[in-house]
Amino acid sequence: MSTATKDKKAKTGKLSLQPLGDRVVIERQSSESKTAGGIVLPDSAKDKPARGTVKAVGDGKLSKDGTRKPLQVKVGDRVLFSSYAGDEFKINDQELLLMREDDILAVIE
Repeated sequence: MSTATKDKKAKTGKLSLQPLGDRVVIERQSSESKTAGGIVLPDSAKDKPARGTVKAVGDGKLSKDGTRKPLQVKVGDRVLFSSYAGDEFKINDQELLLMREDDILAVIE
């Protein structure tokens, strides 16, 4: 296994996770517990943040001619995505999202 392949996997305790194709694994940022005015929000009132950090990326989208088009995002990028994008799952008490690269709206620098 090459170093580039190892860098694309998400480490989740003992498991490593490798998304396929143009899919990306993202760890969502924690939501704010206070408003700008200082009001403490209960868990039920918090919005799920639409930003996170890329933990793993797939090999890229397969084109019609059989070649792979590499993804624009890489592991470690902070990204902004649509709020209902992706599928949520939990591995070793770590909540992650699996989504297509098309659901990512921007990279935050």
